[in-house]
Amino acid sequence: MDRYFIILLRAAALAAILVGLFGQFVVIPGMAADEVALVPQYAPFATPYVTVAVLIVACVQVALGAVWALLGILDRDTLFTPRAFRWVDVIIGSTVVATLLTAGIAAHLTVADIPTPNGNMDVIGAMGAAMVTTVVGAALAMLLVLMRGLLRKATNLQTEMAEVI
Repeated sequence: MDRYFIILLRAAALAAILVGLFGQFVVIPGMAADEVALVPQYAPFATPYVTVAVLIVACVQVALGAVWALLGILDRDTLFTPRAFRWVDVIIGSTVVATLLTAGIAAHLTVADIPTPNGNMDVIGAMGAAMVTTVVGAALAMLLVLMRGLLRKATNLQTEMAEVI
């Protein structure tokens, strides 16, 4: 694999992690405070939703950290080893956790009585976004599980080839 490509991907992962940190500590709490200032009835929901949003961003950061580790394994040309499976499992696990969190948000928005100044369209839009995110997250997790199976088969084939040679 081209070393420059790996360096570029690592730089992108690091940048995304840093942007996520900024979002966790500045953007998400700031936006929640602004919404509560505009609509004081949102105050009881602000802290739980901020917490869940920060956790979802943390799941993305964990997955990016695992990608960083996989790029290191790829750079050393040792991708087809059991060590790679641990990092793939971390990515799958963080995807599943983030998906469950968004499913929890969708469920809460479905049953909660959230007061809105402009009618229910705000809640319906947020619920739709949470449902779409949940479906996309579930699809991504299933795709990652399939890709893990392909990695397993490729690892087994490489092991068999090494024994033959």
